[in-house]
Amino acid sequence: MAKEAADRTTIDLFADEKRRGRPRSNPLSREAQLRINKRNQVQRDKAKGLKRIELKVSQDLYDALNDKALASNISRSQLIECILKQVLDN
Repeated sequence: MAKEAADRTTIDLFADEKRRGRPRSNPLSREAQLRINKRNQVQRDKAKGLKRIELKVSQDLYDALNDKALASNISRSQLIECILKQVLDN
C-alpha cells in the first residue's frame, strides 16, 4: 500500500516521527485553513449581498467606535453602517 499525499483521512498513517501531545485535528496548515476560511467568508457575504469597504482611522476614533458599538449592543460594522446611512439621508 502506497502513501497518498492528498489522503486526508490517513495522512499520518505512515508518519516517520512520533510526536508528543494531541494529534492534529486538521491536516491542512494554519495558513491554508485561514485562506479557506477567508474564501468561505467572502462567499457568505456575497450571498447576503454585502460589499466590502476598508478604511483606516486613528486609534482615538477606533476606540470611540468600539465604545459606542458596545454601548449600543451592536457590532462596529453595524454602527458604521448606521452612521453612513444617517449622513446619506440628510
